[in-house]
Amino acid sequence: MPGLSELFRKYKREEKAVEHKAEKAENVKTFLKAMPLRDLSDLDTVKNEVRSGNILILRITPLASKSVEDVKRAVNELCEFVESLGGDIARLGEERVVVCPPNVRIWREKPQVASETVPTAA
Repeated sequence: MPGLSELFRKYKREEKAVEHKAEKAENVKTFLKAMPLRDLSDLDTVKNEVRSGNILILRITPLASKSVEDVKRAVNELCEFVESLGGDIARLGEERVVVCPPNVRIWREKPQVASETVPTAA
């Protein structure tokens, strides 16, 4: 049956194409990079790294020592950027921020709500 053998050849070609795409996807590496945020111009580098699929830990102290307003502006810009990309962003203590690409989510522990009533001053 020539028709059946042609069908199997076509299936094999499609299977090889899928395997090739999977190999390419496996070769893409995600890196965890740490860098200081010294100036607002560093945001372009941060955005390019996140677009490339890398996770960044930013130390914001160098920028904060210059201007707290610039830190607020930078964090707001990064939040908007990451949200538009579908990534995630979170604070790590007082000095660091982690920025993640769309394929990475940051786990956040939900605070436990106290079951006891808390006395108020009223």
